[in-house]
Amino acid sequence: MRAYPFTFVTRVRRRLLPAVGALLAVLVVAGCGEAGSDAVWQPGVGGDPASSASPSPSTAAAVSLTATGDIILGNAPDRLPPDDGKGFFDDVRQALAADLAMGNLEEPLTVDTGTGKCGAGSTNCFQFRAPPEYAAHLRDGGFDLLNLANNHGNDFGAKGFQNTQDALEQHELAHTGAPDQITVVEVQGVQVAVAGFSSYAWSNLLTDIPAATKVITKAAETADLVVVQVHMGAEGADKTRVKPGTELYLGENRGDPIRFAKAMIDAGADLIVGHGPHVLRGMEFYQGRLIAYSLGNFAGGGNMLNRSGRLGWGGVLKVSLKPDGTWVDGSFASTYMNELGLPTMDPDDRGLGLVRELSGADFPKTGATFDDSGTISPPRAG
Repeated sequence: MRAYPFTFVTRVRRRLLPAVGALLAVLVVAGCGEAGSDAVWQPGVGGDPASSASPSPSTAAAVSLTATGDIILGNAPDRLPPDDGKGFFDDVRQALAADLAMGNLEEPLTVDTGTGKCGAGSTNCFQFRAPPEYAAHLRDGGFDLLNLANNHGNDFGAKGFQNTQDALEQHELAHTGAPDQITVVEVQGVQVAVAGFSSYAWSNLLTDIPAATKVITKAAETADLVVVQVHMGAEGADKTRVKPGTELYLGENRGDPIRFAKAMIDAGADLIVGHGPHVLRGMEFYQGRLIAYSLGNFAGGGNMLNRSGRLGWGGVLKVSLKPDGTWVDGSFASTYMNELGLPTMDPDDRGLGLVRELSGADFPKTGATFDDSGTISPPRAG
């Protein structure tokens, strides 16, 4: 099997909401230096990680995970949210609460590096960045881990990508999505590996399924649970349907969502969290594991994301899994982007209605089922 000289394994323990508890963060860089000389990273946490009392995976209760779709906090220097982003996630914070809360950060957190991808004379080119200190808004909103594998993660080049990682780490947030990166978060004594994929060279490639399979196989050997974060599929208000085959957008190969997701589960993944089309898509179960093909737009500070119609709908996916990956329960809470682009709970449950409709239409035999409160269940056998 391929050696992973640049694989990062992160164990995180930090203070979250009172009802959630704490996570411990230790960064182990595999293959750096001589054997036994692993580097260790503990942001803001003292003491010996091994001394913390936590249940073993065999006796641990189910682990709860939440996830969202695309997040843009604003666009520096002149399209930032009111009050400099204070309280950005206040309306959705309760919905996000879990042992591990994850989001897809669709922009760098960086100063202007001078290497923005949209040069003079560019047309139909979009580049985003938010101030590095905006990582605090993600932390205050309850997030624990951000995926950086998407089409905007490298908008300000390698330096901007590194600045983003640094900003997140300074605010005790884990991240994933770099090539060969596997991020392992320890919660309730259970190790949860998260790996991010997209169709771009600065991430694990979803278009190279054999290579992606090796990453997930390694993750499954490393941790109890494996979560795949994947930015896949064509974009647009009319891209809600999931069909077999490769999807293209502006000439780019955005992967074969069905083939990729099922291959990752075959390799050991326990949950697939999709985003990228900027609209919600259906969900299905495969081998007892949930595939959420797209969680839509979650936040567009500075009105950087189109919020018209279904483009403005998103949601918070919450699942509980046993340490062996067995499904316990799940739910979907509808959100929308308000007039400022901030994530807001949707009392009309428009997103839930759409996801329920799409799941039944696209996956009549394997689609997830939803009750009126958003509770997710596997399809009935037979």
